[in-house]
Amino acid sequence: MQTFSSFQQSSEISQLLKVAKTIAIVGLSPKENRPSNVVGRYLVAVGYTVYPINPGQDEVIGKKCYPVLGDLPFPVDIVNIFRKSEEVRPIVDEVLALPHLPKALWMQQGISNEEAAELARKKGILVVMDRCIKIDHENLIR
Repeated sequence: MQTFSSFQQSSEISQLLKVAKTIAIVGLSPKENRPSNVVGRYLVAVGYTVYPINPGQDEVIGKKCYPVLGDLPFPVDIVNIFRKSEEVRPIVDEVLALPHLPKALWMQQGISNEEAAELARKKGILVVMDRCIKIDHENLIR
């Protein structure tokens, strides 16, 4: 298992957030008061290109929405997950089936799945669990 000190992880996350340009958000809700929507709008506002992944929607936060990761016509740098911890494994299976693997797999605050994380790590993907990408961006980049 890959482990980090708090400083090491913050340094690696900071570097990731500086180089990443594109983020797919799995579970991005169209409801403005939902955390995924708040995070998605924030990421767009600070300059990231965001691709919503939600099978029940055509558009979220003014962006075309894709039903599943495999429907994205281009690679992304980060796959950010807003789904229950027990729903992460199938998402990681989707990630690993993509023609171009992302730099990172990010499970939002309150979400962790060590089995799924280990599968991603074995493919060289940085895994961040139980952290909010918006909060980390605000604290490490802004």
